Amino acid sequence: MVEILPSILAADFTRLGAEVEQVARAGAKLLHIDIMDGHFVPNISVGIPVVESLRKVTQLKLDVHLMIHDPDKHIPAFIGAGADFISVHQEACPHLHRTLRLIQGEGAGAGVVLNPSTPLVLLEDVLDVLDYVLLMSVNPGFGGQQFIPRTLAKIIALDRRRTELGLQFPIEVDGGINAGNVAEVVRAGCDWVVAGSSIFDGDDPGESFRHMGQLAREATAVRV
Repeated sequence: MVEILPSILAADFTRLGAEVEQVARAGAKLLHIDIMDGHFVPNISVGIPVVESLRKVTQLKLDVHLMIHDPDKHIPAFIGAGADFISVHQEACPHLHRTLRLIQGEGAGAGVVLNPSTPLVLLEDVLDVLDYVLLMSVNPGFGGQQFIPRTLAKIIALDRRRTELGLQFPIEVDGGINAGNVAEVVRAGCDWVVAGSSIFDGDDPGESFRHMGQLAREATAVRV
């Protein structure tokens, strides 16, 4: 089943708890949290205190995307704060297998993120270790960017590869996904759709979430 993951990067932080509650009531199961350090990406977002605060007010699973240098140093703290899933960039992890085992050893699901220009082949030796893959469909660091069309071919290729290997990890896609393109992203093989601006920029995040979910469910019947 395809899941829509609201990304709090686009939420109104003066009403964060209320907006999270709106998408939870609308049926969300996972919440996406972007962590940026101003070094790996040219922006700074939120950190451990926000994860801790969200854990106190929601039962949603917290999907924490670490866009940071040296993620191994901070992984235990984020999991201790309440993260259920931690994804790290292949580009930031010289010892990727060890990093994934660290996440899993701390009790969280372990994902690997690929930037738009990073080829899938660099995942080959950890596909049987990771719990999910996050494909960036924009260059990471800022919300509200346009979807990179070449990502569709990448999703299709990864979907075919997991089938060839008999694996069942979810494929997550993040960046520029909205009501106009969510169907083609799902048809390509995406299981977890991250949506920020398209959920939180409107007056009713819950209704926007429901609409995206409906479009995604209709698209699952027509996979590429």
